Amino acid sequence: MMLVEDIMKKDVITIDSNDSLRLALLKVHQNRIRHIPIIEQGKLVGIISDRDIRDACPSIISASHPDDEKVMTTPVSTIMRKDVITAHPLDFVEEAALVLYENHIGCLPVVVDDTLVGILTETDILHTLVELMGVHYPSSHIEVEVDDRTGLLADVAQLFKETNCNVTSVLVFPGQHTGKKNLAFRVQTINPRKVVSKIEEAGYRVVWPRESEGVL
Repeated sequence: MMLVEDIMKKDVITIDSNDSLRLALLKVHQNRIRHIPIIEQGKLVGIISDRDIRDACPSIISASHPDDEKVMTTPVSTIMRKDVITAHPLDFVEEAALVLYENHIGCLPVVVDDTLVGILTETDILHTLVELMGVHYPSSHIEVEVDDRTGLLADVAQLFKETNCNVTSVLVFPGQHTGKKNLAFRVQTINPRKVVSKIEEAGYRVVWPRESEGVL
């Protein structure tokens, strides 16, 4: 189990609703961030993205305009998004990821009673996925097709134990054939031949790696 508070950034770059677009643009560039939560007296009231700022600011490739300075001193409250989708520190990470996915957004301010306590971005989710999958360590991917019925994950996992092959992560997802599901294992070995042979001897179909394609 992993919670939002475990992976969120706690040192959040923020800006006050009365601050200018110029300051917002400066913070985006200096801190190399894509989203800035907007606060009033410590409470979250909105959010602004680097795209919002770029769209509102004068273009650097067009001729200057008399109103350019006026635009740059405009408060961010005039363009901020007020209906902010947020997360709570005790939300599960996978649920927060689903919110990002379904709403096509890049971040979730994390709040407790409207007080900003952190921020969770799609990059944080991606880094967490990589770590949970164990792909940042030398390892191999083994994918097995099994019948979609109870107990087969445990049965296949036992084969890894019998070959003394350590499993770092497992994913279960629908297979390409009716009544089947795929078990994707990430294992701590760079030579999976032994365990693959064991799985095939037990009567299961190994989807990956495939000997026919020269992988083994």
